[in-house]
Amino acid sequence: MLSALMFLLSGCNTSRYIPEGGYLLTSTTISCDEKHVSTDELQTYMPQRPNNKWFSIFKVPLGLYSLSGKDSTKRINRFLRQMGEAPVIYDRERTMQALGNMRLVMHNMGYLNAEVFLMETAKKNRMKINYHIIPHEQYKIRNLTLSIQDKALEHTLDSLGYRPAISPETGVGSKPYSANELDAERSRIYDLLIENGYYKFNKEYVHFRVDTTLGHHLADVEMIVKQVQNEVDSTDFTHHRFYIGNINYEQASDKAFLRPKVLRNATAISNGHLYRESKMNETYARMSRLSAVAAANVHVSPRNDGSDTLDVNISLTPNKQNSFSTELEGTNSAGDLGAAASITYQNRNLFKGSELFNIKLRGAFEAIKGLSGYADQNFIEYSIETGLTFPDLRIPFLRPSFRRSAQASTEVSLAFDSQDRPEFHRRVLAGTLRYRWARRNRQLQHRFDLLNLDYVFMPWISDTFRDMYLSDPQNRNAILKYNYENLFIMNWSYQFVYNSRSLGNSASNYGTNAYTIRLGIETAGNLLYGLSSASSMKRNADNQYTLFGIAYAQYAKLDFSFCKSFLINKNNSFAMRAAFGIAAPYGNSDILPYEKRYFSGGANSVRGWSVRELGPGSFIGNDGRIDFINQTGDIKLDLNVEYRTHLFWKFDGAAFIDAGNIWTIRDYKEQPGGQFRIDEFWRQIAVSYGLGIRLNLGYFILRFDGGMKAIHPSYKDHRKFPIVHPNFKRDFTFHFAVGMPF
Repeated sequence: MLSALMFLLSGCNTSRYIPEGGYLLTSTTISCDEKHVSTDELQTYMPQRPNNKWFSIFKVPLGLYSLSGKDSTKRINRFLRQMGEAPVIYDRERTMQALGNMRLVMHNMGYLNAEVFLMETAKKNRMKINYHIIPHEQYKIRNLTLSIQDKALEHTLDSLGYRPAISPETGVGSKPYSANELDAERSRIYDLLIENGYYKFNKEYVHFRVDTTLGHHLADVEMIVKQVQNEVDSTDFTHHRFYIGNINYEQASDKAFLRPKVLRNATAISNGHLYRESKMNETYARMSRLSAVAAANVHVSPRNDGSDTLDVNISLTPNKQNSFSTELEGTNSAGDLGAAASITYQNRNLFKGSELFNIKLRGAFEAIKGLSGYADQNFIEYSIETGLTFPDLRIPFLRPSFRRSAQASTEVSLAFDSQDRPEFHRRVLAGTLRYRWARRNRQLQHRFDLLNLDYVFMPWISDTFRDMYLSDPQNRNAILKYNYENLFIMNWSYQFVYNSRSLGNSASNYGTNAYTIRLGIETAGNLLYGLSSASSMKRNADNQYTLFGIAYAQYAKLDFSFCKSFLINKNNSFAMRAAFGIAAPYGNSDILPYEKRYFSGGANSVRGWSVRELGPGSFIGNDGRIDFINQTGDIKLDLNVEYRTHLFWKFDGAAFIDAGNIWTIRDYKEQPGGQFRIDEFWRQIAVSYGLGIRLNLGYFILRFDGGMKAIHPSYKDHRKFPIVHPNFKRDFTFHFAVGMPF
C-alpha cells in the first residue's frame, strides 16, 4: 500500500510548473569512450541534477510539490511546497559552462586533447542530457627535473630522503602526467618541510614548468623550489629552520587552575627542539581535551632578534568546575507503570589536574500487579555510581610520550545497585580500572579494561519463585538457577575499533563510503582458577572453586563486526553489517553469567522481533516470566542490509532486511532446539524486512523502524513462513531508538 502511494505521488503531473518552451530535467549522465578512465571527479561539475527520488525510484518530493496550487497565500499550498521539491527546469547556459569545466578537469588529469560533447534528448517537455567524453591519449612524463634554488634546503631534503613521487622510475612514459598529481607533490614537500623546522615555508615556493610540445604525448616537467622572497634590502634568501624557544602558559583566571606539571604533560613540544607542525596540533588537541579547559589557544611568535627561534604562548580559559544535572523518566513494563529519577554531580578539576569526578544517585519505582503466588510488593531500585577519570594513561613504566597521548584517559569507577522485586532481592557491586587511547584523529580507538570486578549477591528469593524454577526437580531451570545464585566475576577485556573515516569528519550517514571494524576479547576467572588449582583449594558441592565462599565465573568471549556503507549519490546510500560473537564457559563454570550472554531481536538486531524474543535456534519461549533468561545464548550472528534515502527537511528513510539468531554451545534441556549444529544452524536463521523513518537533528538521530517477520526459525512447515502468509498483528514489530542501527 505504501509503495502504491509513493508510485502515485511520483506520477503526479508537473506540467503546470514548467514554463512555456522549458523542459523538466529527468536524467543527467556521463559517458566515456574509454572504460578505464574514471569520470567520478566530473560528477561534481554537473550544475543540475534531476529531482530527488526516494529509494532512487519514486519522485515523491516532486509529487508533493505538484499537488500544491499556484496560490501561495493558502497554507496547504505552502506546506506542500515546503515538504516537496520544486521541479528542476533545464538550464542550457549553465550546462554549457559545465562542458568547459569538465574539459578543464580532463586536462588536469593529463588528457590534454580531451573533448566533451553535450547530447540532448527532448521529448515533449522532458529533457535528458548526457555529457560524452572522448579522452584521447593521456600524456606521460618523459623527464622530471628538480631545481632547488636554496642549496642549504637542497641538502636538507637530500638528508631527509626526499624523492618526488611523480618521477618516472621505470623509464620514459611510465608515469602519467596529471596536474592533480603535481599539486599533490607540492603538498607533499610542504608537509615534509613544515614537519622539520621550516615554519615559514609555504606551498607558493613550489612551482612547475611543463613542456608538452615534445610530441608522442610526452611531457617534460621541471619542479622548482624557489628561494625566500624577502624585502628588497635583504640579502638573505635562504629558508631557515626554526627551533622552539620559550613556552609560556597563560591561565585566564584569578589564579592558576591547573598545576604546572599537568600543563607540561599536555605539551607535545619541547624547548630547543625543531618546530614541527604536528606537535603544535597535538599540543592544541591535548589542551582542548582537558575537562578543566573551556577554550585553548596555541600561538607561535618569531623573535625580533633575528634568531631562528619561535616562542610559544599557550592561553587557557577555565571551564565551569562544578555542575549538577537531573533526569526524570517514566517506565512501562508489560503494563506495570513506574518512574525513575537521578541526580548527577560532576567536578571537572578535582585535584587541579583536570581530573573528572562524577557521582550519580538513582532511584526507581514500579507498581507490580497480578503476580499470582507472590507477596504484594512493588519494584524498588536504588543505585549509586561514582568515577574518576584522569587525562592520561596511569600505567607504571609506560613510555612518557605514549602515556601523555593526545587522546588517552584512565578511568576508575565503582557502582552499587539494589533491586527489590516480589520474586527476589538482588544486590550488585562493581568496580573497573579502564584505559582508553586513540590514534589518527580517532580513526583507531582502543579500550582496555585491566580489571573488572562484579559481585552479585541474592539476599532473598521468594519461596514461590524458588519452588517453581530453582528447586523443583521436575521443573528446575539450570540456567535460571545459576543466574540467581551469589556470583563473583573478575575479568579483563580489550576492544579495538577502526573507522576508515575520521570521526572528526562532518560527513553525514548518507555521504560516506566508510567502513568500521570492531573486535572485542574478554576473559574471566583464569587467574583465580590457576591460584585455586596451585593451592589445592577444596571445591564446593557443585564442584566449583570459591572465593570467600562464593563461586567465581570462568569464560572467554570474542566479538567481531564489520560495517560498510556505499555512497550512491548525495541523497542515497547502501549500508551493510556482519557481526559475530561467541562466548564459552569452561573450568569453574558450566553456564555463562546472564550479563555475558547474547540476545537477538530489537532495534539494532533482527528488527522483526522485539528484544530477547528470538532464539536460541528454533526455541520459542512459553513462559513470559523467565523467557528473558531462556531466550539468551552463547553464539550470535547478525546480518543486516539497509538502503538509506533522504526524504525531505530533516527526515530520512530506510528499507532494510535483517537476518540472524543466537544459539547455545551446549544442549540445555530448558532451551530445546537452541544448540548450534553445523549442519542445522543455517535453517534456523531468522529473516525480517521493513521500513524506517529517521529524524536527523544533526547532533542526534531519532529512529522509528517497523519490521516484519519473513522467515521464522520456529516454524517447521515452510508454508507457514510469514513471507508467504504475513500476519500484521502477529509478525509486525515497531522499534523506537536513538542513533543509527549500525
